Amino acid sequence: MDYSVVRQPNISSQNGAICLDILKDQWSPALMLKAALLSLQALLSASELDDPQDAVVAQQYLRDYQTFVGTAQYYTETFAKRSSIGTEEKVQNLVEMGFPESLVRATLEAVGVDENVALEKLCSF
Repeated sequence: MDYSVVRQPNISSQNGAICLDILKDQWSPALMLKAALLSLQALLSASELDDPQDAVVAQQYLRDYQTFVGTAQYYTETFAKRSSIGTEEKVQNLVEMGFPESLVRATLEAVGVDENVALEKLCSF
């Protein structure tokens, strides 16, 4: 897994601002969502270190890459993985979205307690 996309020099760790011109001054209504998403994917795949949004992250990337990767891995494990939450929390999350609890429980059981797959099934009813 490429953990560097979790802690990115071109995304502010303070406010989430993204350093991508088509989201700011180069935006045009003629741009399709696909173009914006492809640009974002490219930015996440190849950091622009000459003009970072988060200078601290960029400096760590350049000067201490092992610490950068370790920190990104920690963020991924701690904040980006949802598999560690229990069944009851998954039930609560889906019930808060407006689905009936009995249906949520049955659907989670049917899909092996995978919250994302359960959500897809619940939305397709």
